[in-house]
Amino acid sequence: QVQLVESGGGLVQAGGSLRLSCAASGRTFSSYAMGWFRQAPGKEREFVAAISYTGGNKPYADSVKGRFTISRDNAKNTVYLQMNTLKPEDTAVYYCAADLYGLGLQTYSFYEHWGQGTQVTVSS
Repeated sequence: QVQLVESGGGLVQAGGSLRLSCAASGRTFSSYAMGWFRQAPGKEREFVAAISYTGGNKPYADSVKGRFTISRDNAKNTVYLQMNTLKPEDTAVYYCAADLYGLGLQTYSFYEHWGQGTQVTVSS
């Protein structure tokens, strides 16, 4: 089992930056692909970014390409999401997720474990 705890959310002005962290429990973190998803009020959960267990594959949603960067530190059992040039439309609850098999990095239904989420609010 993997338990995930997100942190780093908050309120920021448009154009600002935040770095989200997701700390994972368990000794098998390095075996999991990790993903970030977000859900805004009244909208469905959407893919943001993911990273394969090797770190070699890092897909991003078109809406965040060039602004967000995903990374992982297997020694710290942590995955990060660096978010730059934030926009009001980035406002959402951001969720971290773990997928043991890495078969569908951009598909939330493939992820077996989820964190509780962290709120990101970007003011205009």
